[in-house]
Amino acid sequence: MILADEAAARDWFRSLPEWSDAVQSRLDGLTALLAAENEVQNLVSESSLQALWVRHYADSAQLLAHVPRETGSPWLDLGSGAGFPGLVIAILRPECEVVMVESRARRINWLQRVCDSLGLTNAKVASMRVEALETRQFRAISARAFAPLPKLLDLSARFSTSDTVWLLPKGRSARQELLELKGWNHLFHVEQSLTDADSGVIVGTLEGRKGKKP
Repeated sequence: MILADEAAARDWFRSLPEWSDAVQSRLDGLTALLAAENEVQNLVSESSLQALWVRHYADSAQLLAHVPRETGSPWLDLGSGAGFPGLVIAILRPECEVVMVESRARRINWLQRVCDSLGLTNAKVASMRVEALETRQFRAISARAFAPLPKLLDLSARFSTSDTVWLLPKGRSARQELLELKGWNHLFHVEQSLTDADSGVIVGTLEGRKGKKP
């Protein structure tokens, strides 16, 4: 199934177990905030602003299908930028701690203002580069357009255990990046994106570097 338009995306959201009036209200609030902020800084492209429910909201929310509620906290979102998928995950799963890592000052300010405005007390903004983030273990790790797969793993494998679920929307490069990945023991595979017939999401778990003793 590919979500072809905004109406299809909204219908799909209403079918989610996480859906509620509070989710609807917060996503509508995020839409208004994003439209206003996009006049000040280029958070998302103008074309995607007209297709938020498909391009950003559903593209983020589809990751939840791979992370059961009981195993999804804490959640680490690397290079959150405009807030996808981190903000959407925090809205849909208010019981889940979501840590959004972002180093750019204007994006940091944006993310914090959204959290404050929407009352997302479960969402935390880590205002730093990934390299500076204190090591701790997370149950889920996501990264959207953050870095090529080898670099991403080099930077963030220390936050993972063998049970951590990795969720990496990679667009059209997903299969090629996974095919070319060397030096890691992993159980990654590519899932078809719900928002783009040509895009994939790398999903799975990471055991560690090849040749490294436990």
